[in-house]
Amino acid sequence: MTPTLVRQHLPHAGPVPRVDPCARARDWAEIQERMLVPLYEAVHERLEVGPGTRLLGLGCGSGLALLMAASRGAAVTGVDTRVPERLALARERLLPESRGTRARTDPRIVDGTPEDAAAAPGEPGYNLVTAFEPIGCATGDAERLGELLAAATPLAGRGTPVVLAGWGPPERCATSSVLRVATRLADPLRGAGSWRPALRDDLEEIAQRAGLRPDGSGRVACPFGYADVSNAVRGLLSTGLFDPAITATGQEQVDKEVTEALHPHVRQDGTVWMPNIFRYLIARTPQ
Repeated sequence: MTPTLVRQHLPHAGPVPRVDPCARARDWAEIQERMLVPLYEAVHERLEVGPGTRLLGLGCGSGLALLMAASRGAAVTGVDTRVPERLALARERLLPESRGTRARTDPRIVDGTPEDAAAAPGEPGYNLVTAFEPIGCATGDAERLGELLAAATPLAGRGTPVVLAGWGPPERCATSSVLRVATRLADPLRGAGSWRPALRDDLEEIAQRAGLRPDGSGRVACPFGYADVSNAVRGLLSTGLFDPAITATGQEQVDKEVTEALHPHVRQDGTVWMPNIFRYLIARTPQ
């Protein structure tokens, strides 16, 4: 998920709330990141990720998708620049011994741009590039992904598959109603106008602008399930999507309104369940 929903918001009267970045990263890794496991599994299975795979993961975060690929025997490299605390968790998971994996080479975690993850001279380029952070919930997320692809595709061989991911249609994603709270609180003058719904051809347009050839797609059910409402609030806030709202209105107000937005999704046993559909596109670098 992208770190912000909007670029502008009204200033909050009073001190800016302080967030513990390490605790936030732990909430992401322990609660929220696993929600996309079905997406990772579907892509790895379809592309037969295994010992012959040299994978470059863009926006790798705390590295769960990389860990899953490494467990299938892939040689993995992750690159990110945005949340150093998540990247530190990726290093804990994957380096140095990569316990429980069957990777042929040591995983690499790079705090930098895709260019910083280029293979060493004499080594083969990547034969799979993944960008699993779903677009479709923030203005500008497609442009940012395009920039990453422009930097990453020269590092891959000809005809290499490049995987892009996005949110499905808002009407198929129950979490959309909760995420709208963030845009409403962060940017009240524009209200729902700042929400960026996923469009049907988003991924294809990004691929084409990056010079990639679409070569297949799929949809995957990724329900967001939580032990209780408190767990759900922590998980959702760990995405960073609500940070502008927290700055604009305060932590207490955001917690209150997110909790209220979750009420329709609370089951009788107190758990929270929100069905969502995510989409992925497989595109290929020029031959």
